[in-house]
Amino acid sequence: MDGRRILERVVATLGVLGLFAVLPFYVAAGLAAPMWAIVLLLAFWLVLLVTAIRWFTRWPWPILALPFVAAGVWWLTLTLGESLLGWQA
Repeated sequence: MDGRRILERVVATLGVLGLFAVLPFYVAAGLAAPMWAIVLLLAFWLVLLVTAIRWFTRWPWPILALPFVAAGVWWLTLTLGESLLGWQA
């Protein structure tokens, strides 16, 4: 295996690990969000994980962005839910 392939695998692995690092925030959203929002958030996270797995060998570099997308969607959902829908912890 050449150096480029190793780097791509490391990058893809970091992206997947980043998704798992964001998962506790999605689970803890249950402290402030209603059940329907938690289910939607976890379904979105699962879609990101499946996407990362499917892209692992084809497009490893975009996988690095997925944890940031996940964190942004989580933050935006809870922020808008609190301000517009009155969710409270």
